[in-house]
Amino acid sequence: MNSSSEMETEEVLRVKLEVLRREHRDLDDAIEALQERRSADMLTLKRLKKQKLGLKDRIAVLEDRITPDIIA
Repeated sequence: MNSSSEMETEEVLRVKLEVLRREHRDLDDAIEALQERRSADMLTLKRLKKQKLGLKDRIAVLEDRITPDIIA
């Protein structure tokens, strides 16, 4: 793979990473808003938290792909 293609791939990964981080923040806000309500639907809350954890895992995978391995 040539360097320009690698650069484009890294840029795409960075954009995807930012989108996932934004979704993670939005879910965090939604969860917080639901928890503030006294009549929060616990099933919905549980689903949102599970979705948030899934996003966190996907974010970690993308960060690992973007960050080069450093040999100490």
